[in-house]
Amino acid sequence: MSLIKVKARDIREFFLRDAHWVDRAKTLDRFIIGDPDKNIDSVLVTLYGDYAAVRYAVNNGFDMLITHEPVFGFNANELDEMVSLDSCSARYRNLSTKKKFIEESGLVILRIHDTWDRKPEIGMLPSWLEFIGIENRPVVTGRRGILGRFDIKPVRLGDFALSIAEKTTKIGEPQVHVVGDLNNVVSKIGITIGCGGTIYHFIEMGCDVSVVTDDGTCYWSDIQFAKDFGHCVIYLNHGTTEEPGMIKMTGYLRDNYPQLKVEHFPHRCGIKIVRA
Repeated sequence: MSLIKVKARDIREFFLRDAHWVDRAKTLDRFIIGDPDKNIDSVLVTLYGDYAAVRYAVNNGFDMLITHEPVFGFNANELDEMVSLDSCSARYRNLSTKKKFIEESGLVILRIHDTWDRKPEIGMLPSWLEFIGIENRPVVTGRRGILGRFDIKPVRLGDFALSIAEKTTKIGEPQVHVVGDLNNVVSKIGITIGCGGTIYHFIEMGCDVSVVTDDGTCYWSDIQFAKDFGHCVIYLNHGTTEEPGMIKMTGYLRDNYPQLKVEHFPHRCGIKIVRA
């Protein structure tokens, strides 16, 4: 075990050092809150830096939280942008309370987004493909590699959707929304992660079904267009498509920093289906 202390900034540099696709001046991969020079012995890895993850990290003595998505609901300069909010608003009050809780705890929060979205072999899209059982290489890719068309053996839309649901039930989404005739035979699959792509990208790629999420595809416009166009859609929660990538990140960090305690904090789709 190495006796060299690992600082928070060392971990950020570890993710960025080989990420040639990332513009360091503009990247979202930065410290959100906390001291970058803090010595780190334990890291909690999570998809969302929400209160549940933050409280778990603080209550269990973690030095650092690595999150993929924002902590305060903004983009790059999350805390700077809080000043633009009305200080009397409920949103500002809630975010300020969260900020104070984190500051008092001493927790360091690092966001790792751009590097992991496009990380070859083990990043978000490769992890999602592996999780749902797509082994084929992409026929074509788009948006700098965060979406692609994957050609598979022809299968009924209903059977393909079921095969995905059987896998996603393990990470909290036991049902998927399907648009199109379940008996349609599909073989040209458009797949993305998070809000990385839309059905329009996949239609242009010649796909006969798009596997998309609730943050990248809108029901009243995109889904209606798909219905009119006769394009099949399988629709999932944003977090479900990226949870496998965060599990992979946890293992990657653990393998490269064996001297650290590294744990994954799981997130589950919070949407519940209530039937009449």
